[in-house]
Amino acid sequence: MKTLHSISRRHTAHDSCFVLFSIISLVPFWTSLGALINLSFDDDKYSYVLLIPLMAVCLVYLKRKRIFTSLCYGFSQGVPLLAAGILLFCLAHTRFVVLSGNDHLSVAVLGIVLVWMAGFVLCYGAKCFHAALFPWLFLLLMVPIPTVAMDKAVLVLQEGSAILTYALYKLLGVPVLWQRFKFSLPGVEIEIVKECSGIRSSLALFITSILAGHMFLESNWRKGFLTFFTVPVVIFKNAVRIVTISCLGVYVNPGFLHGRLHRYGGLPFSLISLAILAFLLSALQRRKADPNERSSGANSATSKGESDPSPLGAHTEAAIRVTRLLSRDDPRGFDTKGLSNSF
Repeated sequence: MKTLHSISRRHTAHDSCFVLFSIISLVPFWTSLGALINLSFDDDKYSYVLLIPLMAVCLVYLKRKRIFTSLCYGFSQGVPLLAAGILLFCLAHTRFVVLSGNDHLSVAVLGIVLVWMAGFVLCYGAKCFHAALFPWLFLLLMVPIPTVAMDKAVLVLQEGSAILTYALYKLLGVPVLWQRFKFSLPGVEIEIVKECSGIRSSLALFITSILAGHMFLESNWRKGFLTFFTVPVVIFKNAVRIVTISCLGVYVNPGFLHGRLHRYGGLPFSLISLAILAFLLSALQRRKADPNERSSGANSATSKGESDPSPLGAHTEAAIRVTRLLSRDDPRGFDTKGLSNSF
């Protein structure tokens, strides 16, 4: 009982240190964090930013029993990381001040996240930080994507959506003339503009796939495949949306081109992306035979060929197989701790 009381007091001390460190860090970082909040409200592409810290905290809370097992103060590992974060934050307000608003803010927020990482290492130690590595890496998503990278991503989505949209038109037999991002249909011309490239849903699905992969998949290559597969999924969803609305506008009612389905139809079409992602996640979770099981299966097959051909020998072999099947571990287990008109 005395030991439990001492452990609880020790844990409280570490928690108090980290809370105090976080509160003090808000003083110099308040201006940059305020700019980040304004960016998330003003630009739809960055509307996800404010949710990232909340998700990271939830991830730490769900794994708290595994994370906070070896409490200690990590001054030797935390001080260099703290110095790097402070240096990066200072450079953002001096050398990098000439950058555009978003790029300047990206450097500053990256420095802030590094300082918070350093505070965690200082207050809880390197082992706890290693156990909480995924939530801290996930927190890096709150760093605004630089303008160059964002523009490139939007361009890729535009081009991919245009190619697949043209392919769907041809598949459906719709007469169309295609010129990069513009499509001329009977009586109407549409264009895939940047605002409707699907970048917002792409980022949302990207973040969802990262969380789903971390929670439900074990191997890194499956997690990576699930995450990067979101790009073709979003392109497909965007092409289906464009073709559906444009065909409804041409062959059913021109009001579809300017109606609610055009303006607010993102969510229904996003269900297509989530359904594909859920199907892929389920497929990646399917059990694959363990190499040891394959070798044991081969040995049993060999032994079967050399075994007694009598019915008693066959029944014995079947009983051995059933026993092995019931006694082996299930590798699927996972820790419980997606006119002219513009589209």
